[in-house]
Amino acid sequence: MFLIFGFKSSDRRIAAPTLLHAYCGATVAQVLIKRTTKFSLFFIPLFPVRPARYYLQCTNCGVTQDVDSREADRLAV
Repeated sequence: MFLIFGFKSSDRRIAAPTLLHAYCGATVAQVLIKRTTKFSLFFIPLFPVRPARYYLQCTNCGVTQDVDSREADRLAV
């Protein structure tokens, strides 16, 4: 009997607010990304194994920065 299991991370685009980026200094859209990691059995994702993580990615320079969940909720509106 074979048992195939693993972990799968998936990214989902939440919003794209226009903000001033601290690294490049440009006021451009920054993509808010939600990353979830789930346990999968036979290639079927079953349940999350860690809390969701949020990132902001600048569309001008491509730099990403971590965002906490409260800040992500504020930016998603």
